[in-house]
Amino acid sequence: MNITDTHIHLYAEEFDKDREDLIEHAQKAGMNRFFMPNIDSTSIAPMMELQHKYPGICFSMMGLHPCSVKKTYKKELKIVQDWLSKETFSAIGEIGIDLHWDKTFIKEQEIAFRTQIEWANKYKLPIVIHSRESFNEVYKILVDMKDQQPRGIFHCFSGNLKEANKVIDLGFYLGIGGVVTYKNSGLAEVVAKIDLQNIVLETDAPYLAPTPFRGKRNQPDYILNVAEKIAEIKEITMEEVARVTTENAQKVFGFELQFTSAASL
Repeated sequence: MNITDTHIHLYAEEFDKDREDLIEHAQKAGMNRFFMPNIDSTSIAPMMELQHKYPGICFSMMGLHPCSVKKTYKKELKIVQDWLSKETFSAIGEIGIDLHWDKTFIKEQEIAFRTQIEWANKYKLPIVIHSRESFNEVYKILVDMKDQQPRGIFHCFSGNLKEANKVIDLGFYLGIGGVVTYKNSGLAEVVAKIDLQNIVLETDAPYLAPTPFRGKRNQPDYILNVAEKIAEIKEITMEEVARVTTENAQKVFGFELQFTSAASL
């Protein structure tokens, strides 16, 4: 079985004590690629270090997370722009709008989002979207920029069926993670009504651990719980879930479907 994690913060300090063991264990269980979203200037160095240590396994994105859009956002965007001009990245991400914690910089978030969509088009890269409590705002911008719209993923999708279909109609994939295993999230019912061809898997580790690990540190191999839940919903095998979602991830990120063995670590 070969699984691709399209969204994981492997560089996070929560993994500092056992990162290598977790990656090795995950590889042996069938996880062959990890796509890492950037947060801001503070996360670039550890993220790039991990990519260089695990070439062909760990892939970096470049972008400014909406929660990091503050007064100095222009300086942060310049750093993103500089990196895009000198390195090759898998995607622009994670980018978007977050209205959960603070709405102070919503205008700046919108500007940063639009700017990074333009860069994605310039560099012909997909975008990975963060849309916490901001689906309508994000969707409006994507529709406004439809002529410039790149391919990509709605990370940590947890919306309703109507929103899911809007995402699909735009040509984006739904990033499904641990939330699908939560009893009262309603996401399982949405996943049941959409085609597997529109889904990619993610952990968002160390965050949003699936049941039965909810509330604890999420880790790479917990993506198996997500795949198992989707297989249960769709009444298919985990192997089929892994195959189709990895093929979908390939369509987004453009990697070759040649899988790395654990022996290469």
